[in-house]
Amino acid sequence: MSETSPCLSCGACCANFRVSFFWGECRSSGGTVPDELVEQISPYHVAMRGTSGKPVRCIGLQGEVGGSTCCTLYEQRSSTCREFSASWEDGQPNPNCDAARAAYGLPPLSAVGWEPDRVA
Repeated sequence: MSETSPCLSCGACCANFRVSFFWGECRSSGGTVPDELVEQISPYHVAMRGTSGKPVRCIGLQGEVGGSTCCTLYEQRSSTCREFSASWEDGQPNPNCDAARAAYGLPPLSAVGWEPDRVA
């Protein structure tokens, strides 16, 4: 992740949404997500530990929401995380990003100053 990414000072999505995905993304099935960091939620789906109940906080989130954060399994993260974009990352707002930020009293991200080509 780029040093300029607003995600490095946010982490709200990791502490607001259930991160569920197809179990085939787990390491034991040939994927990259460590098996010990997920829990079964249906016959074919798992969720990152810490995201299927309240309060929500992904086991991979390190740091304080709204402060300095990072994903401890960034290179091994699921497709759900890979496909979630910060508002304006792709030139458009993301209402889910804005809602997660609002849940933590953070303002929505602005298109001004956003450098999408520098974000991984």
